[in-house]
Amino acid sequence: MKICHITTVHPVYDVRIFHKECCSLQKAGHDVTLLAANAEDTEKNGVKIVGVRYPVRNRLERMLKISKATYRKAVQINADIYHFHDPEFLPYALKLLKKGKKVIYDVHEDVPRQIVAKKWIPWLLRRLIAFFFEQYENSAAKKMTHIVSATPFICKRFSKISTKTSTINNYPMLEEMGTPEEFSSKKREVCYLGSIHEERGIVQLIDALSNADFKLNLAGKFDSEELKKQLMKNQGWKSVNDYGFVSREEVVEIMRKSKAGVVTLLPIPNHINSQPNKMFEYMAAGIPIIASDFPLWKEIIEGNDCGICVDPLSSKDICKAVEELLNDNEKAMCKGGNGRKAVEEKYNWETEAKKLIALYEKL
Repeated sequence: MKICHITTVHPVYDVRIFHKECCSLQKAGHDVTLLAANAEDTEKNGVKIVGVRYPVRNRLERMLKISKATYRKAVQINADIYHFHDPEFLPYALKLLKKGKKVIYDVHEDVPRQIVAKKWIPWLLRRLIAFFFEQYENSAAKKMTHIVSATPFICKRFSKISTKTSTINNYPMLEEMGTPEEFSSKKREVCYLGSIHEERGIVQLIDALSNADFKLNLAGKFDSEELKKQLMKNQGWKSVNDYGFVSREEVVEIMRKSKAGVVTLLPIPNHINSQPNKMFEYMAAGIPIIASDFPLWKEIIEGNDCGICVDPLSSKDICKAVEELLNDNEKAMCKGGNGRKAVEEKYNWETEAKKLIALYEKL
């Protein structure tokens, strides 16, 4: 089949979009093109990448102009199946459907709940915008050929409006992680990997370092320079190894050298029922997790005995959990091993890729 994946927001080499979905479909023998905003035209791992370049000054221009330009390119590609990843492309997905194309909507986030937490939207307008967006998204989603969700929670929401819905979990790729490192060779270091936002608990995490005797390996892109400057003034910053934005290979290396991974997202609506990719990557790397004590996360982490759940708003609890693992190598190794085993048996991309390929063959 000739397949076209579309993103107007995510980076071209987004892990879920490119490394997992596009590459898996290409390995299955399909002709795969990825349309991505501001990317260079090239080919990688057999996937053709087509960049859509359009100068924009703000979010509104991006949503209107980039999406429209991407749609024009998509029509030129003339694929059998289109698979898009950003809700702002919904109006153009409907146009592709009218042209007789098969279109998959890949829902990464529960966007209405995400809107409620957007600080750049005036708080008085958030719930109103979230309500009207959810009505529009539901109406458009009903018309899609299929809806793919990144979590069972999102799938449950969309299954109420369409029977053509399935979950393709964002689990890690085992082949990428390699064999876990021996704990005896590691220093007293933990890691936080991914986007760095206040909502993701970074302030509480840096506070937890204030009187700690361990280091934090921090890798990711800051939400703003203002946030980074604020954190650098914190007493805990002296214990941070700041790697900045790193490649996938460096991500794996940082996890291998760390004794635990931290994913203490704050309890806002879009986080509570999410399944962070990093949580499962820490498990795949064979390191224990310090995570928020949300019911779903506790079910995964405590159910597989692969980490410690804490109150993400409490720097004291975060510090205590880290030190508990760092002071007991045997416990840390055991929990890390349990996480790795759980990924090998059920939380891996290899299983999800088979579901994705089967879906395409069915369509």
